[in-house]
Amino acid sequence: MHLFETRVYYEDTDLARIVYYANYLKFIERGRSEWLRDLGLDQAALKREGTAFAVRHLEADYISPARYDDLLSVETRLAGMTPARLTVEQEVKRGGQLLFSAKVTLVCINDAGRPVRLPQALVARVAAT
Repeated sequence: MHLFETRVYYEDTDLARIVYYANYLKFIERGRSEWLRDLGLDQAALKREGTAFAVRHLEADYISPARYDDLLSVETRLAGMTPARLTVEQEVKRGGQLLFSAKVTLVCINDAGRPVRLPQALVARVAAT
């Protein structure tokens, strides 16, 4: 499991100072990016080589609201991997309390937007964890 912490800022909230629902997707995106970085995968280099990650499918469950100034933990864990897809489960928590959960399926695409296999470097690093 990978852990990424982030704080809720004013810009993340709505008029009621509750996190706007779409911002949870930003939080988990950051968590996935940091997970990949910690695995040693350089997404900028991958893009220069003509490959990028894209969300293929997402299931989300909004359980309880986060509020302005909360310190959140984004947990990311591998749920499955095929040669063409990577599925992760992610949770956003405040002090151990589950606020949001998601299951995200990622694919890789080339510069033309066509699907390609996952990078071998990623497959090897994930398999080693």
